[in-house]
Amino acid sequence: MTTPPSALAHQRSIYLAGVAGKRPPVPLDADGLERAAEKRLSAEAFAYIAGGAGAGRTVAANRRDFDRWRIVPRMLNDVSEADLSVRLFGMDLPAPLFLAPLGVMELAHRDSDLAVGRAAAGHGVPLILSNQASRPMEEVAKAMGDAPRWFQLYWSREEELVKSLVARAEACGCSAIVVTLDTKMLGWRVRDLDLAYLPFLRGKGIAQYTSDPVFQRLVEEMPADPDAPRPRVNFNSLSTLWQMLTAHPGSPLDNLKSGRAQKAVKLFTGIYTNPTLNWEHIARLRGYTSLPILLKGVLHPEEAARAVDEGVDGLIVSNHGGRQVDGAISTIAALPAIAGAVKGRIPLILDSGVRSGADMIKALALGASAVAIGRPYAYGLALAGEEGVSEVIRALLSDFELNLRLAGGTRPSDIDASWLVPAP
Repeated sequence: MTTPPSALAHQRSIYLAGVAGKRPPVPLDADGLERAAEKRLSAEAFAYIAGGAGAGRTVAANRRDFDRWRIVPRMLNDVSEADLSVRLFGMDLPAPLFLAPLGVMELAHRDSDLAVGRAAAGHGVPLILSNQASRPMEEVAKAMGDAPRWFQLYWSREEELVKSLVARAEACGCSAIVVTLDTKMLGWRVRDLDLAYLPFLRGKGIAQYTSDPVFQRLVEEMPADPDAPRPRVNFNSLSTLWQMLTAHPGSPLDNLKSGRAQKAVKLFTGIYTNPTLNWEHIARLRGYTSLPILLKGVLHPEEAARAVDEGVDGLIVSNHGGRQVDGAISTIAALPAIAGAVKGRIPLILDSGVRSGADMIKALALGASAVAIGRPYAYGLALAGEEGVSEVIRALLSDFELNLRLAGGTRPSDIDASWLVPAP
């Protein structure tokens, strides 16, 4: 297990570097980090990463609702030493922190998932590999070495493809399968719609598919469609075609002649989500893998209680970063009832809206076993590649440690409901 450096040492190193005029490679303030990334990213990339569903009410609530709680520090405790480590799902982790699955990270940086994987591995923080990654899971696993990783699964309309993805995840060292429940179809994402931009139609974010033998076979079996509508030939359509050809494995010329790239995009858009997803699918998954199974997207306590009864191993309390249902309950608001329904029988991980060490404390106090972050590390990736992701992780861990110690604790297990009071 990687031991994180002391927050005090990290803080001191920043101040000492400042003597020589050197500042951190990425802003440490969450809002400043987002603003800096917006300046670096294309309009389409920033809209895809930062945007939410509809008017963005859920995105805003995910962050705002942390302010419904206040931490009550205790002073007369010995906090000279701290240990952030936790044990979850048989893993000894340096802190109760995961990197959530984010798709299409090539929009942020050319090294995409490889940079994220290496940064996560450098801190010993588990990465949940995205189903919509820009690099195949095997490449990212190789870059991570023995570092902990899970795999996020979108349940495809093609059951054989589901089995293949799960088998590949097991083979490349993933130690759990995370089934995302809340994306049976894309939400109404107005930022993307205003730009008429969906990266998948350009062949981006589908590397798990184009590298899969079942998907490749399905592409080869697709008949030619001479009646398919052809887009008007202009700079934009040619640019889209080129992106599609270069995103697909193989040479662009071969992909153009064979039509594989275009077929792959068409097949992906037709099968990647499954509106019929229900409890029977989760039960079938037990026959496909011996790995722990977590459900991502549960927000209702009744579903959380049923998940325990169905033998699910853990839950990720998530609303997809506010990208699916506009006006949905925030994850931190949903957490107490879910924790009450689960009663400690399985671990809970909270994502969506976590931006600080104080947020981590509040989530743990309300019943989470750990938290996961998404957009912040994408912004770090956009600004400084692997180093940017690493700095975001290190900053959050330092912030968590200092808040923990200043509030009177020395380890995550010290945190409980007595640490919080409702805000006035």
